[in-house]
Amino acid sequence: MSYYRKTTLTPVGELELIASDKGLSAILWEHERAIRLKRTPIVNRPEHPVLLQTARQLEEYFAGERRIFDLPLDLIGSDFQKKVWAALLTIPFGETRSYAVIAAQIGRPAAVRAVGSANHQNPLSVVVPCHRVIGRNGQLTGYAGGLEVKALLLNLESITSSQKKLSNGQNGDR
Repeated sequence: MSYYRKTTLTPVGELELIASDKGLSAILWEHERAIRLKRTPIVNRPEHPVLLQTARQLEEYFAGERRIFDLPLDLIGSDFQKKVWAALLTIPFGETRSYAVIAAQIGRPAAVRAVGSANHQNPLSVVVPCHRVIGRNGQLTGYAGGLEVKALLLNLESITSSQKKLSNGQNGDR
C-alpha cells in the first residue's frame, strides 16, 4: 500500500498529513514525525485529494466553521484501539468525556488505563478527537500535541459552541 503526505500550517503548528488510497491515516505533530515516518515509505504528494480535503477541513475547524470532520479514514491499529477511536468519534464537539466513560462505552469498564494508552496512540489527533478526553476529576491529561494545545482546542470548541447557541438557529455543524 502506498502512503502520501502533505504538510499544513495550523494555529497550533505545522501538521504532517498522511493518507493512503483508502483515506486519512495520520496527522502528526512535528515531534512525532521522526518516529512514525521512518516506519513506512511515504511519497510527498500534497495534491492527493484526501490530503487536500483534510487540510481544508482543518482550516475550517480552526476558523470555527467546522464542528464535524467528514473524511475517509484509514485507521491502523489493534481491534481494541479501533474501538476506542470509534468511541472518541462519538464525543460531540464542545464536550468532554473521561477515560472511565470511554472504557464503559466500549464495554470494558476496567480498562481505563488501556483506553488511555489507545488514546495516546491515536494517529489522527484533532479529527479523532482525543483532546476531548480528560481525567475523571476534570483535569487535562496527556495529549500528543501537548497540554497547552489540548487546552487551546477545548477552548476553541467551547467558544464556537457558545457562538452557535447565540447564532439564532444557524447550522454550524458543517
